[in-house]
This record gives sequence, structure tokens and C-alpha cells, in this order.
Amino acid sequence: MIDYDVRDGVAELRFNNGPVNAITEPFLDALLAALDRARQDDTVRTVILASAIPGRFCAGLDLPAFLRGTPADAHRMVGKIYVRISEAQSALGKPSIAAVGGAARGAGMSIAITCDMILAAEHATFGYPEIDVGLLPAIHFHHLPRIVGRHRAFDLLFTGRSFDAAEAVSLGLVNRQVPAERLMEEARATAGVLAAKSPALMRLGKAAFLRAAAAGYREGAESAVDLVSAVFGTEDCREGLTAFAEKRRPAWTGR
Repeated sequence: MIDYDVRDGVAELRFNNGPVNAITEPFLDALLAALDRARQDDTVRTVILASAIPGRFCAGLDLPAFLRGTPADAHRMVGKIYVRISEAQSALGKPSIAAVGGAARGAGMSIAITCDMILAAEHATFGYPEIDVGLLPAIHFHHLPRIVGRHRAFDLLFTGRSFDAAEAVSLGLVNRQVPAERLMEEARATAGVLAAKSPALMRLGKAAFLRAAAAGYREGAESAVDLVSAVFGTEDCREGLTAFAEKRRPAWTGR
């Protein structure tokens, strides 16, 4: 589910869970294992997260599978997305870059924002559609207002609309957009610049940077996991996920 390759000190982790890189628990376990592998490899100086599937970065949760799970399953899954991947990125001790070459949605956005930099192909699209399927993008309540401002964050999180790479750059969510055919070239070039720095200084500097920039993230993530678990127990969540699986509009009950 995760293709792993190292070249010139850069580990490339490519999502390969067709057709749309939907997130399952085995996918998350494979990603966590790949990040730990890169952490332990002293020849790796930088990590790139990308996709092996053209036009897709990550579609977010595998919703039909999520629907079949129990509340305990939901809590564990969301905990891996919100807490454990962030912890793995923090423990990495090396810079990471998300190279978004297509659609990034929901939990796919959650994975991308754990990276230190995000590059996007000019045709890439982004979005937080959870509210339309009976869920909430709870982790983004914590960090998105800090990046784009309260009112812009509310727009993105509660309308569920998709937006393009140009808007993502203007909002400060993405470092820069590049032509699709040059995305990996640009990501590798940026990774090469970072890989040439002192690994000791990068490790110490990244740790200090995250302490300052992500203060309170762990507490916010744990609250977000609890919120999603509570939402999973509502009738509207079940209806939204069922409607998605049945390809129909949900009939909200308000419960």
C-alpha cells in the first residue's frame, strides 16, 4: 500500500491503494511503518509523501469500511490519523514534503498537513467534505484557523467545498504550485536542498520548530479524536455514511 524508495538521501513514500488511495487501517499501519523505516535509516535525510496513482493524492477515509466498524474501531482509526502519524512525523527528525499531485480530501488533508512543506500540482484540488457524509474534520478545527483565519477556516470546514491549488497557496496551506509534469522534480529538488543541511542541526531545529509552531497540538488532537468518536455514535453520522455508500442524498434526522 506504500511504495518505498530511497535515492540520493531522499525517501519517497508513494501511496498505492487503488483506485483512490482511500485510508484503511492497513494503509495507516503501512504508512506508520514506512515513516519509522525512514526515521531509522541514517542515509535518509529528507522524506517525500506522494502518490503512485495519477490524479489522486488521498481520498480520505474508506467510508464504507468505516461505517462497518464499531465505535472502538472508529476511535482507534482516528487516533492513528490525528495523533500517531503526527507523532511519527515529529519523531522523524528529518524534514518531510507532501507532493500533492491530485485530489486530497478529508483525512488525506490530515496526513498532508503533518508534513513540513506541501507542494501541489497546478491541477490538484483540496477539500474537507466530512460534514456532507455525517462526519466532522475535527483536527482541522485546531490548526486551520491559525493558518487561514477564523472565518476562512469556517468556510472551508463547514461548506465542505473543494478548492484548487491556487487558492490553497493564497490561503497559506500550500507552499507553492507547480506544473503537474514537474511536481516530483520540484519536490526532489527541494528535498535535495534540505538533505544537504547538517542532519544534527535539522533534527534539533525541527524539534524546536515544532515545539513552537505546534504548541497544544497533542491536546487538540486528543479532543478531536473524542469528538469524531462522539459523532460516530449519532444517527446522522450513520445516515450520512450509508447515503454515501448507497450513492444518494442523506436524509438528516437531527439526531
